[in-house]
Amino acid sequence: MPTHEKINYVEYPAKDLAATKSFFQSAFGWAFVDYGPDYAAFSGQGLDGGFFRAEMAASTSNGSALIVFYSERLEETLSKVTTAGGLVVKPIFSFPGGRRFHFTEPSGNEFAVWSEPEA
Repeated sequence: MPTHEKINYVEYPAKDLAATKSFFQSAFGWAFVDYGPDYAAFSGQGLDGGFFRAEMAASTSNGSALIVFYSERLEETLSKVTTAGGLVVKPIFSFPGGRRFHFTEPSGNEFAVWSEPEA
């Protein structure tokens, strides 16, 4: 059940909706529900959302918010992302509290994945 005045849903543009869906299905095991040819929704991924067909992309370089995934095995997740067709735009780096990398999916939207610091 949605919580009053809390973030509930996120939407991203997708230049190539089919490629974006295929990427997230392959890299993260997501399932989608299509609502016509120009919208696909996902749920159960920590935050529900969807992708809408558009000729733009979300990137931190143009001021977009950044969705950050968590991984217990950062290098393994990095491999899954690249195998599925993601492009690493910031290789693994350390930051206070952990390590992370940034990637874009086939439609050009930027995401990040973080992990705890190495022991």
